[in-house]
Amino acid sequence: MKLEFLQRKFWAATQQCSTGDMPCTQSCEDSDLDCFVVDNNGFILISERSQEMGRFLGEVDGAVMTQLLSMGVFSQVTMYDYQAMCKPSSHHHSAAQPLVSPISAFLMATRWLLQELVLFLLEWSVWGSWYDRGAEAKSVFHHSHKQKKQDQLQPCDTEYPVFVYQPAIREANGIIECGACQKVFVVQQIPKSNLLLLVTDPTCDCSIFPPVVQEATEVKYNASVKCDRLRSQKVRRRPDSCHAFHPEENAQDCGGASDTSASLPLLLMPVCAWGLLPQLLR
Repeated sequence: MKLEFLQRKFWAATQQCSTGDMPCTQSCEDSDLDCFVVDNNGFILISERSQEMGRFLGEVDGAVMTQLLSMGVFSQVTMYDYQAMCKPSSHHHSAAQPLVSPISAFLMATRWLLQELVLFLLEWSVWGSWYDRGAEAKSVFHHSHKQKKQDQLQPCDTEYPVFVYQPAIREANGIIECGACQKVFVVQQIPKSNLLLLVTDPTCDCSIFPPVVQEATEVKYNASVKCDRLRSQKVRRRPDSCHAFHPEENAQDCGGASDTSASLPLLLMPVCAWGLLPQLLR
């Protein structure tokens, strides 16, 4: 089912209040109502604003998500990523650079001079007809040099929150105190699905509530826990014996690249072409 078709069905269903011909007193098309369809993890599937679809509800409306968490409609679960990449933390407690040996300082200066020389050659395009390629190489060099400085990551473990809907609560409503106004909301489970219909009051500004985000944070282990994790990891080892062949394999069907020889007609073709070229140009 495409998302556009689901949206049309949803907006049409919100206008059907009863079997009678009486019009609905309120609808999701009204300007004083905000309607959302969210899944069981709090991500918005349908919204009146297309830029909100696919985003987490806590980022769009932190006040409602905070209230739903406190009411038990959603529960927070901590997940771990053991294959994440994090920026290395600096171990220097001062602004001064660590001391370097004379050899490393000489190598750093040599590397800097070579980089400046390459940039100078690319800038003045001493390669003549290779000007365009030189300009492209210059941009690639700048980009790779910049990425090398910024993308210095190292393996780490991270944790991040995940929010799960509790199906025991099929319907809930509440009032959020937002200082000068009150925000009313109603949430109801859509039958035979993992979706929820959320209706809120957009006229009340609840920006005093911070957004609920799903940012990953690095897990800092102490020395003992880090050692336990290293011991628990299985060490990969080589097999005890080498299996370089299989009894059912026919070795004559494989390889043979070393037996190839140069073709004499192909070797003579350039010589013939070089000899016939002056006669053809007369």
